[in-house]
Amino acid sequence: MFGKMLPFKEKFRAFINNRWLVFVAAMWIQSCAGIGYLFGSISPVIKSSLNYNQRQIARLGVAKDLGDSVGFLAGSLCESLPIWGALLVGALQNFIGYGWVWLIVTGRVPILPLWAMCILIFVGTNGETYFNTAALVSCVQNFPKSRGPVVGILKGFAGLGGAILTQIYAMVNAPDQATIIFMVAVGPSMVIIALMFIVRPVGGHRQVRSSDGSSFTFIYSVCILLAAYLMGVMLVEDIVDLNHTVVTLFTVILFILLLLPIVIPILLSFSSGVRAPAEESLLPESQKDGPSKSGQDVNEVIFSEVEDEKPREVDLLPASERQKRIAQLQAKLFQAAAEGAVRVKRRKGPRRGEDFTLMQALIKADLWLIFFSLLLGSGSGLTVIDNLGQMSQSLGYDNTHIFVSMISIWNFLGRIGGGYFSEVIVRDYAYPRPAAMAVAQVIMAIGHFFFAMGWPGAMYIGTLLTGLGYGAHWAIVPAAASELFGLKNFGALYNFLTLANPAGSLIFSGLIASSIYDHEAEKQAHRNLGNLPGKMPDVLLGMDESLKCEGAICFFLTSMIMSGLCIVAVLLSLIVVYRTKIVYKNLYGKSRT
Repeated sequence: MFGKMLPFKEKFRAFINNRWLVFVAAMWIQSCAGIGYLFGSISPVIKSSLNYNQRQIARLGVAKDLGDSVGFLAGSLCESLPIWGALLVGALQNFIGYGWVWLIVTGRVPILPLWAMCILIFVGTNGETYFNTAALVSCVQNFPKSRGPVVGILKGFAGLGGAILTQIYAMVNAPDQATIIFMVAVGPSMVIIALMFIVRPVGGHRQVRSSDGSSFTFIYSVCILLAAYLMGVMLVEDIVDLNHTVVTLFTVILFILLLLPIVIPILLSFSSGVRAPAEESLLPESQKDGPSKSGQDVNEVIFSEVEDEKPREVDLLPASERQKRIAQLQAKLFQAAAEGAVRVKRRKGPRRGEDFTLMQALIKADLWLIFFSLLLGSGSGLTVIDNLGQMSQSLGYDNTHIFVSMISIWNFLGRIGGGYFSEVIVRDYAYPRPAAMAVAQVIMAIGHFFFAMGWPGAMYIGTLLTGLGYGAHWAIVPAAASELFGLKNFGALYNFLTLANPAGSLIFSGLIASSIYDHEAEKQAHRNLGNLPGKMPDVLLGMDESLKCEGAICFFLTSMIMSGLCIVAVLLSLIVVYRTKIVYKNLYGKSRT
């Protein structure tokens, strides 16, 4: 009996420390890290309950975007605290912030001024930065040879969170619309606390297996199936008036699909024919047929992706100092042989491909080009997400939830596709990853044009194109940043780049979109009420809280401006492509030979 228990304990220990279990748990956590995308469903509830106008809602939207993007504290805590500690802080912030908003909206506590509401929205949404940072840092270290797919899938599940919570809300079928805010406060916090001890670096670089390619294919298949299922369910729920039992059945099937990926770590850990990770790491390279076939040993699997890795700063291997130094020397010798043409006299500070601190990266033109390209592309996409409710209402659509869920799904597929195709670009062609970002921005420019035209069905096409393009940014940019500026300070670099989101939202949504919307609504109110000399200003003042704009004109100018700025973003991305060609040739060119 004891003899049988011992192998089971070893297999269970292997299961707990399996990098695929960490990846799957991170996917579930990330599905709770996209609550910001539900703002389009939350904002009408807040607007009606607290009698806010569009400018005030836009300010709450900017606070939400700031909370979702200001992750310096999260990056710092992930370095000083264990991963579970950072996740716990994020869960508490999410619960307190949105929980208090729910209490206010339902009248259980006194109404606070707008600035205090902005702080609550900021605090609640800022919890996402802890989820994002913990999941990405853990999984990029566990899968150093598959950054594009890993980042794309994780960020994809963050984008899918809105559609998942919307479906759960449909199952709850609560008469009180404020229930969705309660769900946002309680649901993610419970999931994070349940999984916070699983997500962590587990020496995943020592768990490279020949089955990794098949495992990623299975994950991709589940992702596509999940997106197609959610899209089908939403369309059916929008067209047909379903009873509560059918909606509950749909939601149960959704949970089954979300749980499917756990099959991978279970099979890897408990299947009798699978080697344990420790045994795998001792095998010579010739016995491994991993995704990137090479004559290097396991240590070089880590370092071969980084151009001329700076040896003393390599901090990915959780092994002894001596093992690190050996691995560093091997990587340095390999680089010397492969990159003789680019070896130059060492300047002060690192070169692209080495490990940068945030302060060192801030003086590099490439970082700022990526930042402003992201600001224009991602910022315009976020403006659409924040204003989707008003955009659909202005074009005569009553059910705004369908578009909020749709853009969440297209955002998800954009992230999955962006990670996959950008990986193809760098792996198969050794071409700079930002080229994929330029393609995404062209797609977004076309999507904004459709929004501007307001043609029949344009809302669906614009949502599709903008969601795909916006999502692709967040699979491409983190992977590109880790390639150009190293993995040692990836958390800080990633959280700096995410600042482009609120900056873009502040410009596009807080200043441009809301001002143009209210101006057009005011003009329509003037036309509808006619000329009432002397009384008109008083009438408009009394209506200020409920002004609504109707027709494509409401967002025409805003959408045309954002379409033009997406073209500017394309040019910035192409400049980065031109500047980094030699870097990517040396990072990935050798893997093609």
